[in-house]
Amino acid sequence: FQNNDIPESWSVSRYGKLLEIGGGKERMTAHWNEVGWPERIPPEGRAETVKELHLKKTDIFMTLIDEGKIPLRSGVLRLVDEAIERGVQLAVCSTSNEKAVSNLVRTLMGEERREKFRIFAGDMVKKKKPAPDVYLMAVETMGLDKSRCVIVEDSHIGVGAAV
Repeated sequence: FQNNDIPESWSVSRYGKLLEIGGGKERMTAHWNEVGWPERIPPEGRAETVKELHLKKTDIFMTLIDEGKIPLRSGVLRLVDEAIERGVQLAVCSTSNEKAVSNLVRTLMGEERREKFRIFAGDMVKKKKPAPDVYLMAVETMGLDKSRCVIVEDSHIGVGAAV
């Protein structure tokens, strides 16, 4: 926000609360709908400004990933490698867009592992998490039995979407 002259800073606890909302653009919008919009963002330009801010945030995030400043969580590669060894179908179901998710998986896990994943992203469904749409799309597209799927999530809204 500061790079765009918007006097805004989210604390860890505020961001934790906002993570209950699926999607970065949706989080920003919900935040400002709740606390009031910055004067710099006029009502007629809100959607476009939020979209621009989100794209800039995604670029910063991807740069941090590319520079190795945001590591993969411990145990993920072991779990992925064991699944690949056993022929388990793998997918990433995210609220982020497909390009960002693919790049994230490729950068943190390598191209060989990336090729083993199907990507289902927030820009592919009508409703993002906590709606189950992205998981239902994965199950249908991959021809899976829901009762035999295992989902590993990193957020409460993701767990809500998964069950």
